Amino acid sequence: MNEYINLTLENIDNEHICCAIGDKKHQVGVDMKKAWIKNKLKDGHVFRKLNDRGKIFIEYEPIETAWVPITGKNYEYIYCLWVAGSFKGKGIAKELLEYAINDSKEKGMSGICTLVSKKKRPFIGEKKFFEHYGFKVIDEIADYELLVLKFDNNETPKFNNNARNMKIDNQDFTIYYSNECPYVEYEVKELIKYANNNNVKINFIKVDSLDKAKNVPCVFNNWANFYKGEFISNTILNANAFEKVINKK
Repeated sequence: MNEYINLTLENIDNEHICCAIGDKKHQVGVDMKKAWIKNKLKDGHVFRKLNDRGKIFIEYEPIETAWVPITGKNYEYIYCLWVAGSFKGKGIAKELLEYAINDSKEKGMSGICTLVSKKKRPFIGEKKFFEHYGFKVIDEIADYELLVLKFDNNETPKFNNNARNMKIDNQDFTIYYSNECPYVEYEVKELIKYANNNNVKINFIKVDSLDKAKNVPCVFNNWANFYKGEFISNTILNANAFEKVINKK
């Protein structure tokens, strides 16, 4: 039987947070992610992971305080559900999702929702997996979709109007990011160094409050790329990936 742990203020300093496990270059990002979680626990944030050394977890919280440009009432929002490597195909993702669903019902929530895409994209949930459990598309922006599993007849969440813009006035390469992901901090520093060494302009906009997260001009989970005023992807970029994107554009 699989054993799971929910992070708390009492155990978080001694527990790994899965994503960047064992990668020393991301340690600063891990520390910032833990600080982010500590601050969010008061909002009902849940980070549940397998009690094993691997990338296996689910992370969710009430939509009212979730750092995403989505409006709703009495729903949980799943930021991420990740089961990687040798742990795949063992029913762990099923157990994690069912825990979140049952937890939401026990809390008297009206449902649970998450972000997916029509085409498979990194750091975005797999649509077919959630649909298997009854999640349905209730809103969309371009290739991105908001999936919802309803428990009652209350109004469903929806993307904020500002998120539908998918455009900004600035024509330079612009990245919106937050410390919700431990990979982010290292890649931001790498891109800043790359930009300085190559005389390239990259604007970085840190989403560091609930208000900023609710008002970003695009679909957002923890990272968003804009170029020439247009949203181009949610992919977290390192220097090599950035070069490829620029060359293609």
